Amino acid sequence: MATLEKVLLAAQGYSELGMHDDALAELDSLPEEEQHEYTVVEARTQVHIGAKKWEPALATAVVLCKEDPVRPTGFIHAAFCLHELGRTEEARNLLLEGPSTLHREPTFHYNMACYECRLGQLDVARAHLEKSFQLDKHFRQLAKSDPDLVALRP
Repeated sequence: MATLEKVLLAAQGYSELGMHDDALAELDSLPEEEQHEYTVVEARTQVHIGAKKWEPALATAVVLCKEDPVRPTGFIHAAFCLHELGRTEEARNLLLEGPSTLHREPTFHYNMACYECRLGQLDVARAHLEKSFQLDKHFRQLAKSDPDLVALRP
């Protein structure tokens, strides 16, 4: 039987190659007692996101939020899924109601910028975008082509 770490690594590799069904099959091969471990649920969420399967990704991300309500990962994933499902206001509200640990994450601020921009709150969006740049400079390049941020471009 493969170890949990090997299965997670294989699932990640398949997912990165766009072989999402194979990634899920790897995760499904784990014993029942490991299926609900945070790392497994997180991997399953990431595979669904990679496959753009927003409903199942949202369902597993919500599990992450409930399982560890202090860790920001589940909230960021769940909000992203809501946004992709056209539920941007819910996405914003989920992040705003999430744990304070979110505020240290550059992804939180970048995604908030996207959501606020889509909702027409351009000043708030700019502030979040600048904060994301301060925390992680790579977001500056990403923002140049992000369709969610079109309203902020000159």
